[in-house]
Amino acid sequence: MENWMKLEFEAAPENEGFARVAVAAFITPLNPTMEEISDVKTAVSEAVTNAVIHAYREKGGKIFIRCSLEGDLLHMEVEDLGTGIADVERAMEPLFTTRPDLERSGMGFAFMEAFMDSLEVESKAGVGTTVIMEKKLGNGPFIDCEE
Repeated sequence: MENWMKLEFEAAPENEGFARVAVAAFITPLNPTMEEISDVKTAVSEAVTNAVIHAYREKGGKIFIRCSLEGDLLHMEVEDLGTGIADVERAMEPLFTTRPDLERSGMGFAFMEAFMDSLEVESKAGVGTTVIMEKKLGNGPFIDCEE
């Protein structure tokens, strides 16, 4: 059976924490390890922060997160309707940033790629961006707290 959720919220920096916690709560039925929870929360944080800072240039807009769980697989999409990315391949290069004025590190996509099992970015300039990520969860070693 597939379980899913959909969130829509304002592209404001203070909502990044909400997005992290909401997705972390959604995956808890799979009994993920602390490392898996941290990985997912980091990926969500990077995707939402990219939308706030780059897609909407901190002027507000909507961010949509869609998650589904099928078996032990988390499928997650973070979508914005902002400026879009003209050159996705270049944007995914480590250290590339469109906001050096804000001392951005340009590591957002690299972190998402490192912490998730798969990453795909679909974008069209002037239309928006969808970041699609997947991660297999609940596969960490069982720790018996009774010992």
